[in-house]
Amino acid sequence: MTAVRRGRPGAGEPRGSAGVPSPSGVPIRARTPGRRGPLAAVALVVALSLTLTACGGGQGGEGGTTTGKVSPAIKAFDINQLPRDRVKQGGVLHWGLTEFPTQWNLNHVDGNLAEVKKVIDALMPAAFRSDEKANPVPNTNYVTDARVTATNPRQVVTYTLNRRARWSDGKPITWQDYEAQWKALNGGNPDFHVAATTGYQDIASVARGRDDYEVLVTFQSPFSEWQSLFWPLYPKSTNATPDAFNTSWLNRIPVTAGPFKFASFDQTAKTTTLVRDDAWWGDRAKLDKIIYRSLDTEALVGAFTNGELDVFDVGPSAPDYARAKSAKGAVIRQAAGPDFRHFTFNGESPALSDVRVRQAIVLGLNRDAITRSDLQGLNWNSALLNNHFFMNTQAGYQDNAGALGRYDPAKAEKLLDAAGWHRASPTRQKAGKVLTLRFVIPAGLQLSKSEGELAQAMLERIGVKVTIQSVPNDDFFSKYVIPGNFDIAPFSYIGTPFPVSSSYGTYANGVKASDGKVQWNANFGRSGSPEIDAAMKRASSDLNAEQARNDANEADKLIWQKVNVLPLYQRPQNWGVKSTLANIGAPGFYTLKYADIGFTG
Repeated sequence: MTAVRRGRPGAGEPRGSAGVPSPSGVPIRARTPGRRGPLAAVALVVALSLTLTACGGGQGGEGGTTTGKVSPAIKAFDINQLPRDRVKQGGVLHWGLTEFPTQWNLNHVDGNLAEVKKVIDALMPAAFRSDEKANPVPNTNYVTDARVTATNPRQVVTYTLNRRARWSDGKPITWQDYEAQWKALNGGNPDFHVAATTGYQDIASVARGRDDYEVLVTFQSPFSEWQSLFWPLYPKSTNATPDAFNTSWLNRIPVTAGPFKFASFDQTAKTTTLVRDDAWWGDRAKLDKIIYRSLDTEALVGAFTNGELDVFDVGPSAPDYARAKSAKGAVIRQAAGPDFRHFTFNGESPALSDVRVRQAIVLGLNRDAITRSDLQGLNWNSALLNNHFFMNTQAGYQDNAGALGRYDPAKAEKLLDAAGWHRASPTRQKAGKVLTLRFVIPAGLQLSKSEGELAQAMLERIGVKVTIQSVPNDDFFSKYVIPGNFDIAPFSYIGTPFPVSSSYGTYANGVKASDGKVQWNANFGRSGSPEIDAAMKRASSDLNAEQARNDANEADKLIWQKVNVLPLYQRPQNWGVKSTLANIGAPGFYTLKYADIGFTG
């Protein structure tokens, strides 16, 4: 599973990534701009359980430190979980999204979005699923058993596939689909534009076992988070070549294998429609149809309060939270999320290519003030997040920010002086050029706008000019974040039960493609180092859980110094949901069972 980025700056915060972040799922820390729909972290030996007591936060600077703890009332997940016999058969679910994606391959760098994951999870296979405590278990609709069957001389994982599982084109799901996905995602051919190669690059071979329904995966080096692989799984036909991988899912969903199947896109209405797949071999879907409707954030909240939508991710916007909470016949379902809000710094932009400048910008930003502003009006108190891999509420969390975690404008000014940017009132200049940064935000997202205005005022104090550039939501990632057309961009990454492997791509160093250009894939900060890669590799290879956490934290210390992503806080998940809906809401680490979603009245 790749971290997914939140697609537009997240719903409501949102407004990846990525979600991808989705999020994305791929975090899925991937990324919404708000989160990283684009749903990758250092691989840990075991999935880390979500606890409900926050660890201490970092230093806040002026105005004090955000040391509030997660309320005991906050749940690991909040979905109104009911048995299937209490859910009515039939009905249409109207689900609001913040982005109308064009790339539906979640494993592709452009498809690693939280909003893509919300659709793909209803359609595509996954070898594992997660419970609310982030424990991975085999998804028996596709895999009846999966376990490590050898460790010497190499780690071998044996998957036993469900013989009933088939693609919508009638072909059975076999070991060949697993082999093709490994070859596409292992990084051997940079013409596959993958979101991340984590885990797949550690595989030596994928082979047929006793028959077509047994898969033998042999690793060339130990990989502790092997349960994160093949989640989701795409068919051999669309993984076979770079062209198939990169283009088969552009504005198309050609094949599925889930409780729902693809029905249609409406480019004008920006809707994606799924219908129940009667060929599905698992529990029959309760809903007849799911209609995903993509809207700008403001319109999304309005559509929900008007009764046009049944469910949407509100995000951490206080005005949106209040409006959604007041909707007739609706509730807010809230949980401690695996998502975190952050600023990404473009290490290849002329203004930020010097790491001293990036470090100075971090020291000139009062994260505590930004966090308090973002979360005001929500039923949520959060400590500053001072770790790139672990949430405040996860085992393994420790504060690795060091001096960069403190608001220190005086030190920021010294770093800028050392980098050759000298005061020429009111802004700094170097070789006749003014130190100006573009803070790119998605249009209509008040949260991002407020963050930009706060950053603008704070950085003005140290002689840095910030211009806020508002861009169309649908362009935020595709035309700005992914191609590196920004200096600073705010969004959120969506974590997974695998804190390192899901985040690896976010911080991995760039590689040269066949055309000689450096490909950063899911690393939107466009900065990295061999040392960071090596530290993440150690964390993902260590089969001792405690040592793996230690290794992940060593990698995190290096990432802090590089200033690729500046964490702000762990996001609450706030979902507006019609009160009669069951088995959907704020999922935390829990993998929703789409066949069980439905209405109770």
